[in-house]
Amino acid sequence: MRIRLCLGLACCLALLFSMNFVYAAPVPNVNLSFGASDNPEDVAVTLQLIGILTVLTIAPSILIMTTSFVRIVVVIGFLRNALSTQNVPPNQVVLGLSLFLTFYIMSPYWSAINDNALQPYLAGAITQEEAIDNTLGPMREFMFKQTREADLALFVNLSDAPRPETQEDVSTFVLIPAFVISELKTGFQIGFMIYIPFIVIDMIVASTLMSMGMMMLPPVMISLPFKILLFVMVDGWRLLIQSLVTSFK
Repeated sequence: MRIRLCLGLACCLALLFSMNFVYAAPVPNVNLSFGASDNPEDVAVTLQLIGILTVLTIAPSILIMTTSFVRIVVVIGFLRNALSTQNVPPNQVVLGLSLFLTFYIMSPYWSAINDNALQPYLAGAITQEEAIDNTLGPMREFMFKQTREADLALFVNLSDAPRPETQEDVSTFVLIPAFVISELKTGFQIGFMIYIPFIVIDMIVASTLMSMGMMMLPPVMISLPFKILLFVMVDGWRLLIQSLVTSFK
């Protein structure tokens, strides 16, 4: 009874506090209207607002496809499959680790964007077009470092564009897909190297069980502890993260 009474009092106090907060806090007045306009500036502002909302909608895709996130999440996925741990680590941990590693790797480029594009634009020192160019500069530099020439040439040929003489002549819309498939190829190469020691353990365990006549016992059940033990003994997470970070330098 005392517990129920305490819970009831706590709920009442929380409700009263929330009501006081709502009545005390100023409520913003938001008006959204649609109508005809004879002023071209109103149309321009409306189009800019639509463009900003569109960019915010596809922002996760931009973050995934133009940063180091693709390679990191692919490699960690290969590691999880090689260990045969299914959902360990869980998807939330894999995505969270991949995001924080992406922030770590991309921090020099994002700092350059903040110093050369965002802060000057907010201060009114540069125009919107100059801010966009200063934003694309560091991102294009990062993508060019990680993109293979063969992949870049593929999309240049597919676009029927004239042969670029310098990196500035390459369109961003050509660079991004070339960067993505280069990242996928690199991730698959690292994943292949990760698989090799664990495949050896699976083969040894399967051969041992077959020689002992244990045909009905799944080899994965026996090899899983040995693969986890090997990964822990060699400090696998440190080696994996170190290899991933250094692969972008």
